[in-house]
Amino acid sequence: MPPLGGLLETALYVDDPERSARFFRDVFGFTEVAVAGERLRALEIVGRHILLLFKKGASANLPVSAHDGHGQSHLAFAIPADGLAAWEAWLGQHGIPVEEKKQWDRGGWSLYFRDPDGHLLEVATPGVWPRVY
Repeated sequence: MPPLGGLLETALYVDDPERSARFFRDVFGFTEVAVAGERLRALEIVGRHILLLFKKGASANLPVSAHDGHGQSHLAFAIPADGLAAWEAWLGQHGIPVEEKKQWDRGGWSLYFRDPDGHLLEVATPGVWPRVY
């Protein structure tokens, strides 16, 4: 098999890319690295990955790489083992309700909450998955 370097980018389809970019900048500290009009905002995640925020319906008719999506998705972000309480407090300071706090069989913890478009977001400590971070 040819080598694979990991996940480069992932996309969410949102009603208002500017509003969503502001949410991810404010809550996660992501840096905006590209804007394509009202259609797309690209944010850098910890200097390694890209989160694409596409306006719903704005990409479906493009001639190359046409894609679009709808509905709610799920993304999980890794946090340090001792970072759970800080994240819980941080979300509270931003008025973001935690929908669930879960401890996993392997000892890891997750906090689940929503972005402005209802996508389910998670911050997770080590111990959620085997051999991952």
